[in-house]
Amino acid sequence: MTVIHLLGTIRAPPEGTVGKNYVDIENDRGEMLRYRKHANGRGLVAHGAKVHPSAVVETGAYVEPGVQIAAGAHVGRGVWVERDAVIGPDADIAPHAYIGSGAAIGAGAKIGVRTHVGTGARVAVGSLIGDDETIGDGERVATDRKGLRLAA
Repeated sequence: MTVIHLLGTIRAPPEGTVGKNYVDIENDRGEMLRYRKHANGRGLVAHGAKVHPSAVVETGAYVEPGVQIAAGAHVGRGVWVERDAVIGPDADIAPHAYIGSGAAIGAGAKIGVRTHVGTGARVAVGSLIGDDETIGDGERVATDRKGLRLAA
């Protein structure tokens, strides 16, 4: 059985080879990555990522190698967190958002639905980023409690 997915090809393992809490996915470069289902939410977490046991990674979310997700963080359905990104304590990433490689989301920050956070971008502690926004590569963003951007 072969299923096509945005990240590559998911191949069902032969019976008895891999437990039901793991899935192997071939990426676009032909590399096989192993993902485990996170206990809180059943989202897929790649080998080499560190997700605190109290964090929630919902079904349909992908967490790539090198990612760190802190205590109390919430990663919604369909979120893709790229390599080496950091999600701070109690941060909330809404469904279908994208967090780029090496990006950092501060403690208590909220990222809206379908929002794109670019490679190496930084979102300050407690910031509120709305739905369908784009934060460019390397951009640093801080907002007040209403989501209004603060001067750098």
